[in-house]
Amino acid sequence: MGLSKRYDSEYTEWLNELKIKIQSTQIRAALSANKEMILLYWEFGKELYEKQEEKGWGNAVVDSLAKDLREEFPNLKGFSRRNLFYMKSFYIFYKVDFEKVQQLVAQIPWGHNIRIISKSRSLKKAIFYLNETFENNWSRDILDMQIETNLFERKGKAITNFSRALPEPNSDLANQTLKDPYLFDFLTLKKDADEHSIEEQLTKHITQFLLELGTGFAFIGRQYHLEIGKKDFYIDLLFYHTKLRCYVVVELKAKSFKPEHAGKLSFYLSAVDDILKTEIDNPTIGIILCRMKNKIEAEYALRGISQPIGVAEYQLSKSVPENIKSELPSIEEIELASIRAINKGEDNE
Repeated sequence: MGLSKRYDSEYTEWLNELKIKIQSTQIRAALSANKEMILLYWEFGKELYEKQEEKGWGNAVVDSLAKDLREEFPNLKGFSRRNLFYMKSFYIFYKVDFEKVQQLVAQIPWGHNIRIISKSRSLKKAIFYLNETFENNWSRDILDMQIETNLFERKGKAITNFSRALPEPNSDLANQTLKDPYLFDFLTLKKDADEHSIEEQLTKHITQFLLELGTGFAFIGRQYHLEIGKKDFYIDLLFYHTKLRCYVVVELKAKSFKPEHAGKLSFYLSAVDDILKTEIDNPTIGIILCRMKNKIEAEYALRGISQPIGVAEYQLSKSVPENIKSELPSIEEIELASIRAINKGEDNE
């Protein structure tokens, strides 16, 4: 349904109310700019949605609103036609559960919020990325990368014995620290690369490696030397986790997981606990990163081990497991759907 604001008193009255809200928000914005802006956008999205539902106004009202607000507030750039549609989408996505996310959405930038709602199919997934963005202070590019590599579907999915080997809440935190699979697509390696080459490349690209491992990992060394019983042993990769307050031993396997891998890693964990761990450190955690694993075999291998160990796969290419990929729309599909929705709305005016 088209709209002529010149002869519509209801629209004019509503427009004046919105102008007052903007002016009031500008005063408070100096104290908490982002929070006030996000909540203002929520209100705008709510009112736009409700006005269109109640009055039957078509999308022409968005054009009128964008034009009038731009004339009234020429220095504000947040009230374009496109952004008004984003406000409406923001309201629709969270309208049932806004109390659950109000504090979270107000603590991250608007552009991050738009990316999260555009690429999340569920409230649970959106809340996950809101929390991760806030806790890790992600830039928009990092957020995009984490969404595109399906962090939500991978985090906390490794096979572990943490629930038995660690006390709560350490066991839950440790479990959420691991992923499955890990994506090492930043490495310039062939798919049949050996362990030495993978280790070398991971340490060469340590910044990207730490980003993929997640917040809290501090790199200590590669082929870390331990002397045990007057013999020399070398840990593939050694880290310290600042949140878990423990050493983390990572063993890389260029082929499939074997039960004996868990036994060897258990030996290293005992040694690190005895040689490196101090009274203020928690028990050392071990991670086996392998090209492939059999879930049942890995669970059996960890069942009789008292030290905390996790088993996860890694990938050297950008390929995404089909069981994950099939459940997710591509970014292109999401953007195309959004364009079609807007165009459909314009066609109905």
